[in-house]
Amino acid sequence: MTKKQRALLVIERLKNEYPVAECSLEYDEAWKLLVEVRLAAQCTDARVNVVVKDLYAKFPTVKALADAPVEEIEAIVRPCGLGKSKARDISACMKILHHKYNDVVPEDFDELLSLPGVGRKSANLIVGDVYGKPAIVTDTHCIRIVNRIGLVDGIKEPKKVEMALWKIVPKEEGNGLCHRLVYHGRAVCTARTKPYCDKCCLKDICKKNGVK
Repeated sequence: MTKKQRALLVIERLKNEYPVAECSLEYDEAWKLLVEVRLAAQCTDARVNVVVKDLYAKFPTVKALADAPVEEIEAIVRPCGLGKSKARDISACMKILHHKYNDVVPEDFDELLSLPGVGRKSANLIVGDVYGKPAIVTDTHCIRIVNRIGLVDGIKEPKKVEMALWKIVPKEEGNGLCHRLVYHGRAVCTARTKPYCDKCCLKDICKKNGVK
């Protein structure tokens, strides 16, 4: 089967397995997702969701966070790891968001990439989840699983995986597929234990199982 055929089957199977595809970071304003996706680097979404409650209680607006001393931000976000760099990026990002964009998160991909601490993964998450545009978020779950099942062949660099997937995944399906790959990676096609192939909805179309 071709990669495009396999991709369409994977999309269909994962939709049946995980009907609702949502980001597991909890936010009610776009700027908060910008903050949280930066904190989520090398940290679980569950921990981020807990830590940001204290952050937003003390700094409830873009302006408040932009004006906050970096040291105070760091003291709150330290449990997420990499506290100094994350606090510095969040502070710089909120300053630009407040002064240049009037507290509105830009929807242009390249403008998002120009913000401190925002890479392709974060920018795709924003344009996909906030603005409903086509997006492919290549996080660790996505990269691991698409290599295992044969949608890409031995590609580990996030941008290269993203570009390869754009060639075989319908644009309107990219965002949902990536959220479902996260669910599947946490529950079934795991990284730190042996994958639970016996209960995988993709086992009969997975390249790792010898399906060509």
